[in-house]
This record gives sequence, C-alpha cells and structure tokens, in this order.
Amino acid sequence: MNWRTALTLTLIAASLGIGIAIQQQQERLRNTDNTARYHSDYTLHDFQITTLNKDGSEAFTLAAPRLERNPESREMDIATPSFYFPDSKARRWRAQSRTAWVNADGSEVRLRDEVRLEAPEGESQLRMETASLNVFPDAGIASTDAEVLITQPGTIIRGRGLEAQLDANRVTLKSEVRSRYVPNP
Repeated sequence: MNWRTALTLTLIAASLGIGIAIQQQQERLRNTDNTARYHSDYTLHDFQITTLNKDGSEAFTLAAPRLERNPESREMDIATPSFYFPDSKARRWRAQSRTAWVNADGSEVRLRDEVRLEAPEGESQLRMETASLNVFPDAGIASTDAEVLITQPGTIIRGRGLEAQLDANRVTLKSEVRSRYVPNP
C-alpha cells in the first residue's frame, strides 16, 4: 500500500470519528436542555383554588390534578385544568384543556390542546372547541386565532379566530365562518 492510500484511509477514519463525536455532543446538549427546564418551587396535586382580582372579586376558579410554579417567573404550568370564569351575573363559563399556563399575576390564562369552552348554565347550551384559547379574566375576554367549532342545539358553526366577551355572553368569529342547521330529533 502506498503512502497516499494510507493517508486517505487515515483522513476518512478521522473524519468519521470527529463526526460521531460531534453528533454525540449535540445529543447530550439536547438532553440537558430538556431536563434543565426549571425546578418548581411548589407542586399541587388534585387541588382547587380561587384567584381574586385586585378589587377582591373572583377572577377565576381552577381545579386540576397538577400545577407547578416556576420560582423565577412565578408562572404556573397546569395539567388537564378546569377553569371557571364568572360573568357579570356570577354565572360561570367553564374552560377545559390538556395543558394551561397562567402568568404571575393571574391576568392571562393560556389554554392549549383540546380546548373546550362552555357557556354558563341557564344560558344557551353553547360549546366551543379549539386548539388554543387565551383568556384575560380582568377584562372578561377570551380569544384565539385558531379554528373554532361552536355547537349548540340545532346549530353547528365553524370559523377561524374568536373573541368571546364573557361578561356579555357574546361570541364573535373573525373569519371563514360557516354555519349549518341541524334539526333536533
């Protein structure tokens, strides 16, 4: 074997070794990023809490199997929550999702994955489903830019984007609105 072939084989082996080492290092960094998210300063299991506005009135009630609070930002991550947002007549809108996030002062709630929002009992049997929903309890507003499905007896409405004024029990779809009448049996 001549020296050029030996040099070529040595360079190929070195390149493969360096490539494998880089790939392993990147994998370790990815795993470190996922585990170093944060360590919560407290975790609640199977709980119910009521959050108050600055004036002492109820902002929302929350029940969930698990809540973790970030000690640095004071934000909360919640698994499979059920939120109850009061309207002006003390009736409650019910919102459920797979996950939720609440900011430090409780003025913003972000519901994600399989979100359902139901009008208060005694009102229409209105039910909304979407992938994400942002609720601002102080303002009494819920909104999303995602696709929305609204059902109530006799009607199915689809659209993109929604703004719900919870105090006024008013829902506005922003675009691509389609409605279908479904007779009750």
